Amino acid sequence: MTSHTRRTAELVARDAASVWHPFTQQSQWRADDPIVVDRAEGMYFWDTDGTRYLDGVSSLWVNVHGHRRPEIDAAIVNQLSRLDHTTFLGLTHEPGIVLAEKLLADAPAGLSRVFYAGDGASAVEAALKIAYQAHAQNGPVRPLYAHVAEGYHGDTLGAVSVGGIDLFHRTYHSIMLKTRTVGSPGVLQPGQTRAERAAEVLVELAALFDAEGDAVAALVIEPMVQAAGGMLTHDAEFVRGARALCDAHGIYLIADEVATGVGRTGRMWACEHAGVAPDLLTCGKGVTAGYLPLSAVLATEALYDAFLGTPASARTFFHGHSYTANPLAAAAAIANLDLMAAEGTVARAAAIGDRIGALLAPLADDDGVLEVRRIGTMTGIEVASVGDRTGFEVCQEARRHGVWVRPLGDVVVLMPPLAMADDEVDVLVGTVTQAIRTVVG
Repeated sequence: MTSHTRRTAELVARDAASVWHPFTQQSQWRADDPIVVDRAEGMYFWDTDGTRYLDGVSSLWVNVHGHRRPEIDAAIVNQLSRLDHTTFLGLTHEPGIVLAEKLLADAPAGLSRVFYAGDGASAVEAALKIAYQAHAQNGPVRPLYAHVAEGYHGDTLGAVSVGGIDLFHRTYHSIMLKTRTVGSPGVLQPGQTRAERAAEVLVELAALFDAEGDAVAALVIEPMVQAAGGMLTHDAEFVRGARALCDAHGIYLIADEVATGVGRTGRMWACEHAGVAPDLLTCGKGVTAGYLPLSAVLATEALYDAFLGTPASARTFFHGHSYTANPLAAAAAIANLDLMAAEGTVARAAAIGDRIGALLAPLADDDGVLEVRRIGTMTGIEVASVGDRTGFEVCQEARRHGVWVRPLGDVVVLMPPLAMADDEVDVLVGTVTQAIRTVVG
């Protein structure tokens, strides 16, 4: 046994004795031969045995330019020399101001205010509360939220309430917010097109709003791609139709762009594919290029105005957390957005997506592949089940050849960093394609 191997075994044993991992069945964790990550650079990370892996899922959909980008490293170090952290409750600082200006400069029309949060779920929680309180302060209370089946918006209770993946959410039904659900626009019936499915779900949504719209505070959607649902893509007409129905019934539209935003779909925001601006937009993940946790809610001026008043009016939004607008995270985000502008990262993401699509086209003829779904770099390959964990086995096979990807059930997900080079894209797709054919034939 080499010294590296002894170190890995020791770390795994210590982890198993003290750590509880997210979205992980701990009884199976050690048997799945976990990787102990030691370092990372560019598009790769290395384990403690010295094995290199191509990061095919952007470290869970957050990395933009690759690991250890010097410009972002320097921005964090420079900020650390001035200010590590201070509360944002009543105080402000330049990184928080500059980042808000940059987010709004590229935001869909009409979004004019930034409320900072810590991660995707906390941004969704804030958006849900903003919508509810704005209605309460402008008129009658609206106690319901509408959402879409197979949606995912985070793991805190409000975010779980507007999610729609039964595996993740059914345990908590009795303590959720009051919601109404319509079908997923990305789940097609045999022979059905995405346009037909979008129209069908919009009819369902219209009927819901006609019956109970006066009680609905907001509709929550993931525009264009329901990511955690299995990369379920839908027609842009669903987003446009949802916007129109919300307008007709005075319901706020919340676009959850935590996964889809910051270039992942080949546009800065997925809403742009539909030419739609929401009332509230949540973002996170790629905002800091995967360096530090920071998320935000972008809101319209009308929503912001609903919270203005005297201190005695109690119209304040009493919501926030200790690390709101952390200056180090804000500095990383500013450097990330500057790099994206300088290097044309959103256009590069669109080109990567097109390349992935072309390279995966031959899989359409494979009996073991049920469907390939993709918008921009966000790609899901649904494979036929040949066992209890087919998607996992495909990812393990790719791992044996130096590529790291993760499944959503039997959907193998590709979501590379947005600066990945063509030859690395070719290795990613080629390795996963071969892994699929090895496991499912």
